[in-house]
Amino acid sequence: KLAVALRAMGHTVSANTVRRLLRHLGFSRQGNAKANEGRGHPDRDAQFNHINARVLEFQAADQPVISVDTKKKELIGNYKNAGTEWRPEGHPRRVNVHDFENKELGKAIPYGVYDVADNSGWVSIGVTHDTAQFAVNAVRLWWEKMGRGRYPGADRVMITADGGGSNGSRVRLWKRELQALADDTGLTISVCHYPPGTSKWNKIEHRLFCHISQNWRGRPLTSRLAVVELIAATTTTTGLTVACEVDPTEYQKGIKVNREEMENLSITRDDFHPEWNYTISPRTINRAVILA
Repeated sequence: KLAVALRAMGHTVSANTVRRLLRHLGFSRQGNAKANEGRGHPDRDAQFNHINARVLEFQAADQPVISVDTKKKELIGNYKNAGTEWRPEGHPRRVNVHDFENKELGKAIPYGVYDVADNSGWVSIGVTHDTAQFAVNAVRLWWEKMGRGRYPGADRVMITADGGGSNGSRVRLWKRELQALADDTGLTISVCHYPPGTSKWNKIEHRLFCHISQNWRGRPLTSRLAVVELIAATTTTTGLTVACEVDPTEYQKGIKVNREEMENLSITRDDFHPEWNYTISPRTINRAVILA
């Protein structure tokens, strides 16, 4: 544009002259920066304040608060992984040129559960589909293998989650599976979803997932065992510990939850944005059967 403007003024300039002029004016070549999350919701800050108040309430009562989400799906095989690692000079690790999925090895679907107070994480590695059943089963495994021991007196758990994906605020199957979890464990489950366009504020993103990505940078994920070992080896100077396990269950996509099933859920919605904030309580009938 600068060259066109100068030519319109009767000046003949070369590309090098334009480059020098642009630098003199404070310009430089820059790539795109991912910064715009989309249109902000008018109650964005109010929902953050609501979440913070609930978190403080649960922590004061020594009740667990967990942050959940699905990490980016990863191809299994000798594929390039972002980042670098220390190797002999001139001998980079050789990987496949093309990132075509190996049908035999498939993908790894990491679903994480981060315990905010304990600074610990659980990651389930899915092998089929990222569904609400898979997401809730990861929460179930976290409770059975980590949460119950860490919070022996807990009768409630708070979950913070994004507004979309397998744990989305509009996903009926997510709520139905949480109801089953509440019935089986006797836990009252309170859920708070982050407003649209604020998913990166979910604590699991910058307290767990970023450290996993850093730990396996430059390392091809050649098998699901390698994925499990690399995730489980993730630590930080602040004391983060992570447990990881493959979930071999074949989850089906497209499961529908009808209105009658939704009406049978023991769900209480908050006055403030009930679509984002709700509590699922154990159903007394099912608990009586369990206790019997």
